[in-house]
Amino acid sequence: MQAGIRDTIAQQIGHTLARTDFDWLGRKYEGKVRDNYSAGDRRFIIVTDRLSAFDRVIAPIPFKGQVLNEMAAFWFERTGSIVKNHMLAMPDPNAMVVRECQPLPIEVVVRAYLTGVTSTSIWTQYQQGARVFCGHKLADGMVKNQPLPEPIVTPSTKAEKGGHDESVSAEEIVRRGLLSPELMEQVSEVSLALFRFGSELLAKHNLILVDTKYEFGLCNGELVLIDEIHTPDSSRFWIRDTYEERFARGEEPEKIDKEYLREWLASQGFRGDGEIPEIPTEVIVETAYRYLSAAERIMGRELDLQVGDVASRLEANLRRFLSEGR
Repeated sequence: MQAGIRDTIAQQIGHTLARTDFDWLGRKYEGKVRDNYSAGDRRFIIVTDRLSAFDRVIAPIPFKGQVLNEMAAFWFERTGSIVKNHMLAMPDPNAMVVRECQPLPIEVVVRAYLTGVTSTSIWTQYQQGARVFCGHKLADGMVKNQPLPEPIVTPSTKAEKGGHDESVSAEEIVRRGLLSPELMEQVSEVSLALFRFGSELLAKHNLILVDTKYEFGLCNGELVLIDEIHTPDSSRFWIRDTYEERFARGEEPEKIDKEYLREWLASQGFRGDGEIPEIPTEVIVETAYRYLSAAERIMGRELDLQVGDVASRLEANLRRFLSEGR
């Protein structure tokens, strides 16, 4: 990690990318974090600095969009032998050009540990007495942050913006007619293969892939990985070599993902409903630092961090991309 990185993060707070308005790119759809512009058979995805937690947009985090975009490209390039993905080009650190696909109406979460702080997390449900989670039976007597016997696939429905996702079983996804039995089986197999690959690579960097979210689409009838993969937004990362000792003492694992901010919000009594607490500068800086730490550890390189107006740089790079006929 670069010296003085926290100072760099603090300097960028006034220049974050909270939203875009590039109608010249195509028809816009605004998600919690990404601004999507559809243009024929391709789409421009702008990864903003917005942070989402408890299904609410919380605050912009310096360099967060760049981290997510560069990490997604890193993983897309390495998982193509498992499943194809939608990436075509990356004209800016915050932008990706992708194939236009038909998104599946579910998300797939793969979990390897009994943890979490949200109302839909496996630990919260277990703590409240549930012993079946998304169709998977759980033993009595388990404790928080304990490994599951094996990674499990726990799908969820996709809520409209501002709504809450619903965790359900694969059987329920099929029963509701959201996916065919064959497609649900394929999605589950691919998700577990991606999780195994990610876990093995992350172990080399002293990290545990605790759980993660995958999204898929269909492109010309073929299953395609979309959105992002193994980023601090979609995944939970723990430090491997201190996990066992801390778990034995009943302590929380060392983390380098957005769980830090989720836990801070929960400590303020916020779990998705009501007014969002004002977030102190030091919490914003620490959140950004953890995103950057995860990215640089996993990708094995430092990111080129430029303090300044992200929106102006982004627009210039996108217009250059289009002017070159790409």
